[in-house]
This record gives sequence, structure tokens and C-alpha cells, in this order.
Amino acid sequence: METEFDLARLAPLITATAHNRLLAIQYSRHGEDWVELELPYSESLVGDPATRILASGPIFSLMDIACSMAIWLTSRCFRPMATVDMRVDYLRPARPGKSVIGRGQCYRLTKNIAFVRGEAHDGDSAKPLAHVAGTFMFTDVE
Repeated sequence: METEFDLARLAPLITATAHNRLLAIQYSRHGEDWVELELPYSESLVGDPATRILASGPIFSLMDIACSMAIWLTSRCFRPMATVDMRVDYLRPARPGKSVIGRGQCYRLTKNIAFVRGEAHDGDSAKPLAHVAGTFMFTDVE
């Protein structure tokens, strides 16, 4: 079932789940078919205490959420969906102490599937730490 899209509801969706609140993901900005979110650096998200580098799981979650929100923004409605496939190519680790910025874009919609891509960086978008590509399936299809 489609629900009319309301831009004012975009940012609060990030904290709608305990998982997102735990990661402290924040809305940053958006465009017509993309959403940018921020994952603040936290010692609790570090994968290796010796290097203080963030674990990959929180970065994956950031990108999954950014891409999901880009789909809602592009389709102009809130629809339930599931991540079918999300490929993440990690290019380098995030720098310790730096927030990670994730930008997800929905570049194609069909009746049942949305196609997304995105990047994550830690302050310099010309030096990404990860590229993503994925597909989401709408779960309200009859």
C-alpha cells in the first residue's frame, strides 16, 4: 500500500528504528533522487581498537538507509520494501575520528524493483571509501 510522500517526514525516518538510533545516523541533505546521511564517528563502532577504524557493518547500514530513503524520495511515496542485493566495494578504511557521509541515489524504478547506487566518504567526496550498487524489491506488490 502506497502512502503519500511528505518531505517533512524524511529526516525523522532515520531515527524511527532502534538500529538507526544506536548508530546515531543523521540526515544531512537531499536532492531530487538522492539522500545524504552522516554516520558520526563513535568508539563503539570501531572494528579494531588498535587502529580505531570503523567496522564495515555500520557503513553498510548507513548506505542501506541512504539508498532506501532515496527510493522513497524518487518515487514520491513511502512503500514497504526489502533489500534484495547490496554490493559494497570498500576502497579504503574510514579515517579514525571522522564522520562517514553516505549518499544514496535511486536511478531507476520499475513496478516491483528499485535500482540504487551510492558512495561513502569521510570528508572528501573525491576520495570515497566505498561504492555501493543495489536492488530493492517493493513488498506491497500484488
